[in-house]
Amino acid sequence: MTIVIHHNSDCGTSRNVLSIIRASGVEPVVIEYLHTGWTRPQLLGLFAAADLTPRNALRITKSPAEALGLLDETVSEEAVFDAMIEYPVLVNRPIVCSPKGVRLCRPSETVPDLLETMPPGPLYKEDGQMILNKNGDRVD
Repeated sequence: MTIVIHHNSDCGTSRNVLSIIRASGVEPVVIEYLHTGWTRPQLLGLFAAADLTPRNALRITKSPAEALGLLDETVSEEAVFDAMIEYPVLVNRPIVCSPKGVRLCRPSETVPDLLETMPPGPLYKEDGQMILNKNGDRVD
């Protein structure tokens, strides 16, 4: 099973998701989108597959969204999308693609739905919060 993660190594949630995928026994294709950027067709395809709009995929914190005026509700989806192409950091992350679907995996607890095999528990986030208990059951 091939899994692709659009990853930002500076993001704790993205690192947690990558760790969960690896714990399931899969080595994903890791795309460091801040380095590679986005192409218009690539981002359109990801958004369509994940049922995202540019506005609901917009990263607001630790991004130039506010400085670029993108938080104003009158800014069109197309303008937000164009800004995402120019400034890849504007896209919230991580976006994970698997044979089971495509999803913006925030919070990181949403990624197991995209995996063939649940990782063995217990599994913890970087901050120590348990995600899966020793039986492999989710902790909510």
